[in-house]
Amino acid sequence: MLKRLLGIGVFALAAAAWVQAPAAAQTLDKIKQRGVIVVGTKADYKPFGFRDPSGKIVGFEPDMAEDVAKKLGVKLEIEPVVSSNRMQFLQQGKIDLMIATMNDKPDRRTVVGIIEPLYYASGVNVLAAKKAGLKTWEQLKGKKVCGIQGAWYNKPVAEKYGAEFLNFVGQAETETALLQGNCVGWVYDDTAFAERLADAKWKDFEMKLPTIMEEPWGLAVKLEEREGPWGKFMTQLSQEWHKTGRLIELEKKWKIPASAFLKKMNEEAKKAKS
Repeated sequence: MLKRLLGIGVFALAAAAWVQAPAAAQTLDKIKQRGVIVVGTKADYKPFGFRDPSGKIVGFEPDMAEDVAKKLGVKLEIEPVVSSNRMQFLQQGKIDLMIATMNDKPDRRTVVGIIEPLYYASGVNVLAAKKAGLKTWEQLKGKKVCGIQGAWYNKPVAEKYGAEFLNFVGQAETETALLQGNCVGWVYDDTAFAERLADAKWKDFEMKLPTIMEEPWGLAVKLEEREGPWGKFMTQLSQEWHKTGRLIELEKKWKIPASAFLKKMNEEAKKAKS
């Protein structure tokens, strides 16, 4: 009886694997068949992904998504995501591709299929009220700081510098809390603060601390698709973006300060091409 049960169990597992494998391998075909690709991007992270006055999601990463759609000859549908749900949306099949300011971390590589080459990079800094007079990270000890749920650096900043985090789902809620004085500063990607500091709304704030924990960003497909047709397609397109300088063009278009990371990746891609 035990052997029979074990045999049934093995057969069931094999059958499940047989059913799942083709389904994963067909994602690229499914996109082409329905004529639409659904890409998850941020809608609250200007200039990488945000809503314009009409409500349309635009920015650096939506433009990347548009490039993917054009390459496939399909229509683009943008699904707004935040740090706390972007990987889950991909796992659950709500999106086909995720391009959402996500740092490449080892634990995330066990959840989603991060595509190489990586496409951007950012570090961690603090947008703080000038009156707070922050000059060093150590000054955050015992102070309340605002943060975004799901940001990988919240925990190490709290542990190393003793900051007490008040975490919010999105940037709008975080901004409100900061402006209302609920926290001394906002710990987040330095790339998100450059745009704000050019706005008169933030004239009483500054980013004076040295940027720490610089990490590259990766777009992602489902984990099981990383080595399949869909993952390989995105790998080739990512290589093309760096070789042609397309990402540098988008950086200029959205008035983002020139990135040393993109310059390096472009130079390396050109060398590899030659």
